[in-house]
Amino acid sequence: MPAFGPIRAGGGRHRIRQAVRARRRAMAAGLAVTAAALAAAAPRGDTRVVRAVPRAATAPVAAREVVRAPVRIADAAAVRLLRPGDRVDVLAGARVVARSAPVVGVPDAAAAGEGAGGGPADGGGGALIVLAVPRPTAAALSGAAVSSPLGVALC
Repeated sequence: MPAFGPIRAGGGRHRIRQAVRARRRAMAAGLAVTAAALAAAAPRGDTRVVRAVPRAATAPVAAREVVRAPVRIADAAAVRLLRPGDRVDVLAGARVVARSAPVVGVPDAAAAGEGAGGGPADGGGGALIVLAVPRPTAAALSGAAVSSPLGVALC
């Protein structure tokens, strides 16, 4: 018969405490590693920069949700050249915010009350056009309009 060591009563509490401490240390170590990974992945520099072409623009057009986005173009005379069905690139400064966006609406001068946008009737306040773009591009257009006046280039 094999030899057994003595049985100690009450020794189980010590093992439970050790297991709880080990679990707490493992949890703390996991949280520390997660925090370090998040800190390393955080964006650096100016976070207000709007991407010129959203990542979602690389997905197939059928897979993206297309929305109608009203866009105020700084040059009202350029808007008068546009017709529904035209394709335009929308520019903010020197960067392209939307590529080959189809124009779905251009308010006419009489219906829009030209100059009602805060500028004189000669186009100082710009003019609105409506574009059919994916939702991420609409968000990029909105963000770019805040930081700089928008222009169009016919495609």
